[in-house]
Amino acid sequence: MENFDEVIERRGTSCLKYDFAVSRGLPEDVLPFWVADMDFRTPGPVIEELTRRSRHGIFGYTDVEEDYRSVLSAWFRSRHDWEPDMEAMVITPGVVFAICTAIRALTKAGDAVLLCPPVYYPFSASILENRRKLVESPLVLREGKQGKPVYEIDFEDFENKIREHQVKLFLLCSPHNPVGRVWRREELARIGEICRRHQVVVVADEIHQDFVREGFHHTVFASLSPEIDDLTITCTSPSKTFNLAGLQISHIFIRNVKLRQRFRRELSAAGYSQPNALGLFAARAAYRHGESWLKELLVYLEANLERTRAFLEEHLPLVRLVEPEGTYLLWLDFSRYGFTDKELDDIIIHQGKLWLDSGAIFGTGGQGFQRINIACPWTTLQEGLARLADCLGSSGRRGES
Repeated sequence: MENFDEVIERRGTSCLKYDFAVSRGLPEDVLPFWVADMDFRTPGPVIEELTRRSRHGIFGYTDVEEDYRSVLSAWFRSRHDWEPDMEAMVITPGVVFAICTAIRALTKAGDAVLLCPPVYYPFSASILENRRKLVESPLVLREGKQGKPVYEIDFEDFENKIREHQVKLFLLCSPHNPVGRVWRREELARIGEICRRHQVVVVADEIHQDFVREGFHHTVFASLSPEIDDLTITCTSPSKTFNLAGLQISHIFIRNVKLRQRFRRELSAAGYSQPNALGLFAARAAYRHGESWLKELLVYLEANLERTRAFLEEHLPLVRLVEPEGTYLLWLDFSRYGFTDKELDDIIIHQGKLWLDSGAIFGTGGQGFQRINIACPWTTLQEGLARLADCLGSSGRRGES
C-alpha cells in the first residue's frame, strides 16, 4: 500500500510550488495549492529506474526504442481504448511547448485561435505571445442535476466564432482544467464535426486523461473517427499522472502526415531534437509499472474530494464547489461573498496565508473563482481549508451578517 498521507518536505529543493513565493510577491509562509503538481512521490519503480540509470553515470544523447513505443501503446489501449499510430508520435519537452509549436507551425501572425474559457491560462498566453488573434467562446455555467452547477459548450456560439473570425486552430482542454468537465463522447463528436466542416485543426490537451472519476469516461478526441484524427494533434504526458513534470517529457500524436511534417519542422527550428534521457527512462517505467500506484492514488484523491466537500458545506457554505468529473483540481465559486477579484486574492493570500490560483487568470468566466489543487496529504489540505475558513468565514463581506 502506498502512503499518500506522508508529508514530504519540498521546501529547499528549488521547488516552484513552495520555494518561490517571495520572489513572486507573496508572503514567505504561504501554504501553496496553486501549480498542478502533486505532493506525492512518484511510483517506486520509477525511482528505482532513475536510481539505476544515475548509477550508470553517463547521460549522453538518448532516443526512443521500439519497446518504449510498445509500453506507451499498451497503456493507451488498456486505459483509454485507443490505438495510436506510434509512427505518428513526436516527443516534446512539454504540452505547452507542443501547443506553442503547433500555433507557429500551423498558423501565421494575426490568424485566429479559439479557446473555451475559463481555461488553463497558458493557452491564452501561447496565442498572444505568438502574435495570433485570441478568440473566445466561453463555457456556459448552468444549473445541473440537483441544482449543482455544470459547465457546457455553447455550440452555436462556438461555430459562429469560427465562422466570424475564420478560426484556424482550436485548443481543446480535455478533461477540462480548471472546471473539471470530462467531455461526453457526443459533445466531442459535435466539436469534431464543426471543426471538420470549417477545416479547423484541433490541438487536444489531454494531459489530465488519467484523472477521471468513477461514472465518467475520457474519450480520446482523435479516436472518434479517422476524419477527426486527421485534423487533430493529441497532446499527452506522464507528467500529471505520475508527478514527473520536472523531467519534461510529453508524447504528441499527429496522424496527418502533412501536419506532422510542419510540426516537426517548427520543432527543428526551435533547436529541439533528442529528449531528456531521464524523462524517457522515467516515463517508460511509469507506464510499464505504475498502474497499481495510480489506482491507489485515485482512491486517495476521491477521499480528499469527499472530505473537502464536507468541510465546505460545514464551514464555508457560501463557497460553491463545481463538482469535478476529472482532474485533481477543484474550481470554487466565491462570488456570494461579494468581493472583487483583487479583494478576494488579498484576503486569501495575506490573511489566510494561502497560495491558490485566482480564477481571473483563466479568462472570461473566471471572475469570483479560485482553483485549488487537492493532490496532497489530507493533513496539508485540511490545514489549507482551515486557513480559508478562518480568513473568510460564512457571512459574506467581512463585518456583515
